Amino acid sequence: MKHLVMLGAGHAHVHMLSTLASQALAGVQVTLIAPYPRQLYSGMMPGFVAGHYAVEDCVIALSPFLKNTSVTWLPRSATALDAQARTVTLDDGSSVPYDVLSINSGPVQDRQKIEQLMPGAREHALFVRPIEGFAALWPQVLAMGQHKPLRFAVLGAGAAGFELACAISHRLANASVTLVSGEATVGANYPLAVQTKMLRVLKKRHITVLQERAVAVAAGEITLASGARLACDVPLMAIGAHAPAWLRSSGLALDEQGFVAVDAFQRSTSHAEVFAAGDVATRQDVQLPRSGVYAVRAGPPLTKNLRAVLAGVAPSPYPPQRKTLNLLSCGDRTAIASWGNWSAQGRWVWWLKNRIDRGFIQAYSRPA
Repeated sequence: MKHLVMLGAGHAHVHMLSTLASQALAGVQVTLIAPYPRQLYSGMMPGFVAGHYAVEDCVIALSPFLKNTSVTWLPRSATALDAQARTVTLDDGSSVPYDVLSINSGPVQDRQKIEQLMPGAREHALFVRPIEGFAALWPQVLAMGQHKPLRFAVLGAGAAGFELACAISHRLANASVTLVSGEATVGANYPLAVQTKMLRVLKKRHITVLQERAVAVAAGEITLASGARLACDVPLMAIGAHAPAWLRSSGLALDEQGFVAVDAFQRSTSHAEVFAAGDVATRQDVQLPRSGVYAVRAGPPLTKNLRAVLAGVAPSPYPPQRKTLNLLSCGDRTAIASWGNWSAQGRWVWWLKNRIDRGFIQAYSRPA
């Protein structure tokens, strides 16, 4: 019997799980390795911070997918991968062998790496990842903010940093919020028209933007590269995703940032029995931004190819679309939309984002 190990419960794996109750894999043992019994949908986290959603609104539970299947769920995290021996080592010291491995573990923030760049960050900063930890700690921060005005510093000026800064400003009207963008401009990966809209929103929300690097974090302050010190009660780490540290010694082919290098089949370029999708992987045949939109859409083609390989059939290439619809929430019930060079802003955009996000949750509220 072949053994499929699904490492992580990211969007693509949730889709795969949703098919197993009605379309079982004959002659295949399936093991899911995921530390939490649910997936929190990151696209709705800014809305949760802003107070538009309860945390339960943002949850996809795993148990309904496992109920009528023979999938074995191990509530653990990976600490090592040996691609040569085809084994995954877990945080309890146990080892899980595989015939086919699929990695969809989602984005992480490498705290050791961040600590080297910003000493004190591990002790004093609130990290957005893992998202379960952030969701558990945010109510405590909110309670503090309701008793006294807080000074927030959001580190990172990509989509996550922008949305969270706006959400905090909306939820805690008495708070002061500073967006520390590093050396990049706000929304640097977006077209100029979108960047302009983002800056206007930040100005309207009275959110200060500092285009400087943070070099140290301490209790009550952040030190910037210029030597200036920014008073701060809550440093929020919203910088981009890192590759899991355990990939470095895995033996898999990796890109320059340490993410799994995959081909048009979402298959490792060095090990044909390993697949990877979402934020943990980088396509080598086409340049794609590291975006949640692509992570969500990777599910159906990954499922198709895993089923094909396990059945002894050749996989099919997955050509992702070149342009995607990106939606940025602005704290209140407004948002910014972009599609290529086109962009728009308003309440109708937030309505659209809310409908898409809730639709995603509802689509996976029970197995297909």
